Amino acid sequence: MAEIAVEVAFALPECQRVVALRVPLGTTADEAVALADLPGRFPYVPSEAFTGNDLGVFGKRLREPSSHRLRAGDRVELYRPLTMDPKAARLIRATDNKR
Repeated sequence: MAEIAVEVAFALPECQRVVALRVPLGTTADEAVALADLPGRFPYVPSEAFTGNDLGVFGKRLREPSSHRLRAGDRVELYRPLTMDPKAARLIRATDNKR
């Protein structure tokens, strides 16, 4: 069976990991995330942090990660939920910079 090389990326504020994989042709984004074994690579992160999140390929969010077939060289990115509204974060930074 033909295989392709892909990557799965996950980042925390303090570290990131990009996992290189060889997967069968026709592997979906969801399947690649499962094959990357992120809970085993981040044992201090609750396992539910790796399920149900948005996925993207090279910064473009996937609408249907369970049916998106990967191509050779794709990097699947697992997005964490936002902890703060980006507008509120910019306002806080702008206020802090004026002091």
